[in-house]
Amino acid sequence: MPVLPAAQTAPPASALTGVVLPSHIGKYIVKAKIGEGATSEVFLAHDPFRGLDVAIKRARGGLLADTRELHYQQRFFAAEAALVGRLQHPSVVRIIDAVADAEAPYLVMEYVPGVTLRRYCRADKLLPLTQIIEIGFKCAMALGYCYRQGLIHRDVKPANLLVTLIGDRIGEVKVTDFGSVFNLRSDHTQVFRVGSLAYMSPEQLDGDALDCRADIYSLAAVLYHLVAGRPPFDAVQQPAMMQQIYHGTAPPLATLRDGVPAGLQALIERGLAKDRALRPATWEEFSQALSTLAAQSPQLRGPLQEVLDSERFTLLRSLEFFSDFGDVELWEVVHRATWNRHGYGDALYRKGEAGNSFHIVTQGQVQVVRDGRSVAMLGAGSSVGEMAYLAPNPALRLHTVDILVSQTATTVSFTPASLERLSLSTRHLFDKAFIRVLVRRLHAAQEQAAALPAGPVQRPA
Repeated sequence: MPVLPAAQTAPPASALTGVVLPSHIGKYIVKAKIGEGATSEVFLAHDPFRGLDVAIKRARGGLLADTRELHYQQRFFAAEAALVGRLQHPSVVRIIDAVADAEAPYLVMEYVPGVTLRRYCRADKLLPLTQIIEIGFKCAMALGYCYRQGLIHRDVKPANLLVTLIGDRIGEVKVTDFGSVFNLRSDHTQVFRVGSLAYMSPEQLDGDALDCRADIYSLAAVLYHLVAGRPPFDAVQQPAMMQQIYHGTAPPLATLRDGVPAGLQALIERGLAKDRALRPATWEEFSQALSTLAAQSPQLRGPLQEVLDSERFTLLRSLEFFSDFGDVELWEVVHRATWNRHGYGDALYRKGEAGNSFHIVTQGQVQVVRDGRSVAMLGAGSSVGEMAYLAPNPALRLHTVDILVSQTATTVSFTPASLERLSLSTRHLFDKAFIRVLVRRLHAAQEQAAALPAGPVQRPA
């Protein structure tokens, strides 16, 4: 089983509130606590000798009581301490000092007043594709520099990539947290099988010998997450996640977000190849491919698509079907549903047709027609076709009525395959919404049956 340290929260722009602070850590004056994880805390501090602010990552007190936790903390501290003053790159956070305090060792690092890329891995916070390509290029250049120093990061993930902000745009990008680094030039024993599972390559999970292609896989997984708002593989249990990493295929990005260029999808898919021989062979090759894509950025989908997405979000928010959906889940629907415009008289379904898709009417109206007779009119917020989708066997997937557009309509639709590409939490909300629909229809059918007059009593002949 791989060692999976708790994610370290990177320094955000604002400090955590309601925290009792030490006045000093060594010679550094503590100003605020700006992050924390299971084994360490991050403070904003001032270096009075250099006259600049720094970030201090300090091991949590009390770890001495946990021998195993202390062992790994010491290993990770030693890995970063060995890099003091060594990494000098504009897209790599500098490690300024390391103090092996007996109770709580700490690292002093360059302070980056920004946020981590975790903020932009949500369906409601997706960055424009042009910015994602630029981020990928800068990270590839930085990690290529590290590899030339003999270093494999082994924990490339959104939380370990810091960005500064210029208004709403991303400014600088900096790679941080080298606690899991593998030093190809070190003679010391080093821990294998470390990292964050969602971004780990198959060979890293195996504890195999690594080269730059392990980090290329991880960066490709990060770019996938930034584009799609979800990681390439998603499971609740670690064994299931590992099975997907070894044998699964990530959903094509073009099915998760509109406007993804074929070149970007192909490059990320190459980076995620199970066989490392199929990935870009070097950081130079990977960064050059990203640079080529950046040069093609005028062809990418621009602000018009963002406006359209905002309108779609507002439309979904107004519908009762999505009343339990939060903003993140709604943005997933905006990006991943199939949106269709239907004219008067169009048929969503015909009686006798087989199908497993369902539609939710967002605008307009449809009518339910049985044997040539209109039996119901359904407006915005109604779902149709869900019984064929939910049917447990193929025989029940035959539509029993015609669904015709009676007023120009807009619908969002899903199939089982596209629904599977949603996050677990969003799929759960769809299940709840379907249950509400089915209960409401069952209740209406019972009310209708109760209102019918009793038929004649049948007497035996």
